[in-house]
Amino acid sequence: MGHTSLDKIIALQKNPANIRNLCILAHVDHGKTTLADCLMASNGIISSHLAGKLRYLDSREDEQIRGITMKSSAISLHHKDGDQEYLINLIDSPGHVDFSSEVSTAVRLCDGAIVVVDAVEGVCPQTQAVLRQAWLENIRPVLVINKMDRLIMELRLTSQEAYSHLQKIMEQVNAVTGTLFTSRVLEERAEKEKEEKGSELPTEDQVYDWSAGLEEADDSHLYFSPDQGNVVFASAIDGWGFSIQQFAHIYSKRMGIKEEVLLKTLWGDFYLNPKAKKIMKGAQAKGKKPLFVQLVLDNIWSLYDAVVTRRDKEKVAKVVTSLGVKVIARDSRHSDPKVLLSAICSQWLPVSQAVLSMVCEKLPSPLDIAPERVEKLMSVGTRRFDTLPDQTKQLKSAFLQCSSNENAPVIIFVSKMFAVDTKALPQNRPRPLTQEEIAQRRELARKRHAERMATDQTIADSHKDLSISTPQGGGLSEAEMEPLKMKDLQPEEQRETFVAFARVYSGVVKKGQRLFVLGPKYDPFQGLSMLPEGCCASNCMPAVPHLTCCSMEKIYLLMGRELEELEEVPTGNILGIGGLENFVLKSATLSTSPACPPFIPLNFEATPIVRVAVEPKHPSEMPKLVHGMRLLNQADPCVEVLIQETGEHVLVTAGEVHLQRCLDDLTQRFAKIEISASKPIIPFRETLIRPPKVDMVNEDLGKQQKVAIIHQLKEETSQGRSSETLHLDPSGLVTITTPNRLATVSIRAIPLPQEVTRLLESSSELIRTLEQVNMSLREGKSLDISLRTLEAIAELKADLERLLQGRKWRNAVDNIWAFGPRRYGPNILLNKVEGYQRPSVWQCLCTEDKAGESGGQASLLRDFDNSIISGFQLATLSGPMCEEPLMGVCFSVEGWNIKSVLPQQEDSIINNDLGVSKALGSSDTSAEPEVKTEEPSQGTHKPEGTSVDCYWPVSGQLIAAMKEACRQAFQAQPQRLMAAMYTCEIVATAEVLGRVYGVLGKREGQILHEEMREGTDMFIIKAVLPVAESFGFADEIRKRTRGLASPQLVFSHWEVISSDPYWVPTTEEEYLHFGEKADSSNQALKYMNTVRRRKGLYVEEKLVEHAEKQRTLSKNK
Repeated sequence: MGHTSLDKIIALQKNPANIRNLCILAHVDHGKTTLADCLMASNGIISSHLAGKLRYLDSREDEQIRGITMKSSAISLHHKDGDQEYLINLIDSPGHVDFSSEVSTAVRLCDGAIVVVDAVEGVCPQTQAVLRQAWLENIRPVLVINKMDRLIMELRLTSQEAYSHLQKIMEQVNAVTGTLFTSRVLEERAEKEKEEKGSELPTEDQVYDWSAGLEEADDSHLYFSPDQGNVVFASAIDGWGFSIQQFAHIYSKRMGIKEEVLLKTLWGDFYLNPKAKKIMKGAQAKGKKPLFVQLVLDNIWSLYDAVVTRRDKEKVAKVVTSLGVKVIARDSRHSDPKVLLSAICSQWLPVSQAVLSMVCEKLPSPLDIAPERVEKLMSVGTRRFDTLPDQTKQLKSAFLQCSSNENAPVIIFVSKMFAVDTKALPQNRPRPLTQEEIAQRRELARKRHAERMATDQTIADSHKDLSISTPQGGGLSEAEMEPLKMKDLQPEEQRETFVAFARVYSGVVKKGQRLFVLGPKYDPFQGLSMLPEGCCASNCMPAVPHLTCCSMEKIYLLMGRELEELEEVPTGNILGIGGLENFVLKSATLSTSPACPPFIPLNFEATPIVRVAVEPKHPSEMPKLVHGMRLLNQADPCVEVLIQETGEHVLVTAGEVHLQRCLDDLTQRFAKIEISASKPIIPFRETLIRPPKVDMVNEDLGKQQKVAIIHQLKEETSQGRSSETLHLDPSGLVTITTPNRLATVSIRAIPLPQEVTRLLESSSELIRTLEQVNMSLREGKSLDISLRTLEAIAELKADLERLLQGRKWRNAVDNIWAFGPRRYGPNILLNKVEGYQRPSVWQCLCTEDKAGESGGQASLLRDFDNSIISGFQLATLSGPMCEEPLMGVCFSVEGWNIKSVLPQQEDSIINNDLGVSKALGSSDTSAEPEVKTEEPSQGTHKPEGTSVDCYWPVSGQLIAAMKEACRQAFQAQPQRLMAAMYTCEIVATAEVLGRVYGVLGKREGQILHEEMREGTDMFIIKAVLPVAESFGFADEIRKRTRGLASPQLVFSHWEVISSDPYWVPTTEEEYLHFGEKADSSNQALKYMNTVRRRKGLYVEEKLVEHAEKQRTLSKNK
């Protein structure tokens, strides 16, 4: 097929039934971009000889250098299948784990996906990840098993062995799909049973029959099988690919067997009985060749044998004649046999024909969008679809109809913003000159040449002094300088233009049209109530939170490296939109209807974990850096840009490769200045553990060790604070008094069980929602909470009650005061203050107010209550070890005393208001220390708002005291650092296994398990590796193994470092084993000192100042 014109693509866009929006998903280096090249070659966009070498969609320079895709790119292709013509909107996505966010942006805009799997490596970690992403977005996948030539040329498998190998790969892919299907069925069944039983809790004796739901559900259409037509076997680099439908069509004519019969029997345990001329079952049992081997693989194997292995010219000539293909003399004489092979195969079994036919037949069009997917996209936040306004529910029909009528509401989703060089835009691209313009320019050039010749002749003829010639020279230089100045200014004016990567779900988008931009927090209820009925984006409207208006300045057709300008785009198509950089940061929903809800956020697999601080080499260029970081933040869907409290500008990226790409973009594209980046900022967490039972040499600890620790801590605390304000109980209870002696707080720190910490960390969004609900209730506002959210909160509470068992956790869940840091972190503040009943954090679950009589008192104590919470938040945000956030710590407030001021103490307080001191002096001095009576609480409430003594307001002192008490209580317990850990999956051959283990061991890695991939000599090693040790890991492992091993690093979890950073030998056995100095390497201490040094905190270390003055042992003799 020749090159498709723009007019043809515009015509095809108007028929949504024949549009296919799809993306190519795979593990890194499995051949996505090569396959995309082959598909583009079928449209004449690139030469078929360059397919696989050009990598057309990898338009960045660093993509070409590294040989991996780093961004998702779209292109529109035309395919003719019989009398039907199709428009294929193809998106190529990255396979590297660092760029999995780009996969999320691509998957959201598609209805189907081509999953590419390497025939040798099989299912890899990222293959599972992309299948999961496709499943979460409810899009239909088809399978391409690529690199079939490696089975022949590298593994040297026979056709029978290759068939067994392909069966195993199919089983692996279907196992992943089956796992995803099973989990969804079980979740749906559990929800259904919960709805039927209501709030009735299951008894302990109840037994669930989980298999019941699985037996009823139909999953036959989900799995990949060649006889279903959703699998293609290919070698994209050699240009061939086939589905069994093609061979069924060929052999039905030759053998006289019905095509339907061949379709069912070409894949499976069937063989051909030549005597009976029938297809029989049981090939494996009878030792016969399966039909797939006999009719398909044997032919391909013999072709490779003749062309590549033996180079048998006679046999090649016979094959070419029998297949009816034409090979030019240049290809047949080429020294590389792969050129001849590609020339034959690309005509016999063109991969583009097989793949595009499968796509058109098996993947859905925009008209076939599933109702469940629409409801899921519209159910933003904690709202369910059935709780949305009626006008919003009516938009569901617009999605399903996919109408392009004038009255249809326009709904667009922008999945990402990408930067384009201004010169690459269609309006700035140099256009071809007409014949008239060429003639005009030729005439102008002749005139200039004649003038220049005349001037030169005049200068040569006049033999005057230099005073005459200088002005002429000066005049010429000024004339020449003017265009030079313009040229110098042009690069300054050049900037990156942002184009939105989007899809139209309903209506027709026209150039210049105005639409609403719906922010992620936009509420349709609020929008519809505030806007007049029938309001559109072109009208003047009142200010609505998270709602703005924008204009479609430019509309583009995405064609890989190029953009084509359009006037309008109908529904169901992928497009680029210009002019949205001031309205959309990363992703957004656009619509003509204010009833449209924002789409649910994208599912990102990778978590940004790698941080670096950046600064310009020349401080005067700081504004350029800030502007460049803002552009980078908009251009990359995963990167985070923030300014720390220290004033550092920090980039947070998903991994080392992603970090390098972001720094290159910042230097070369966005900021265009020289920058210096710090070493990666490694995140740590601080936690507590239960007191260890054995020492560092595995000896049982006695009471002597415990007493020594507490004694040591007492000495430390007495040095930091006077004993009048700080008291440390031997049991670990810390009591601290404010400087003005008005308030005392008693805190105990307790380590949380690991299961509770994991639960709190995974439920952070739910806890944030819970905090918002409680804040609204405290302010007296009514907040509409969906039933699903209340169920999730109730489930969280039940899980916490189940996990927090035992005497010390009695009633702990009901007494939770707050979560921290930032009010949703994995730490808990418990209220164990005697007589203080405050509203529960679970009050949204209660139908009636249980606060009762204490409601008025709680409102009076609210300010002080907030001071306690604020102190806890500050303490958990930066721990005492190295100012890193705490994790898995529970602080129990066991005493909170407000003391009255005695008459003799009044002189020491500087009052600005006599009334305040009278109120303090007249309060009952014999009141109990806890806040129980109304008078002391009123008396202490006033000075916070109205009085300032020499120690500042009471609330501020209470915050500082609470923070200090939490830190001291934390230090009174065994404390540890927690390191961020990567899950590392390495695919390596047997010969380099030892070197892989050596690199992992050197970098504190732990091997979880290893297994040999069946039928190959490849090993899959799964390990965990600290993020702190991961920088340069991939490069080192490739160097040590000569490129035979490639790791994939994904952030996994936080793990406690077992060694104590403050450990010193205390027992006799430890002195004997480690010596008096105990100067062996302590990993936790090394990490802690690194962080403290970076933050400018005090680091206790010994330095040799005068090395030349040391006396050696030989001089002492």
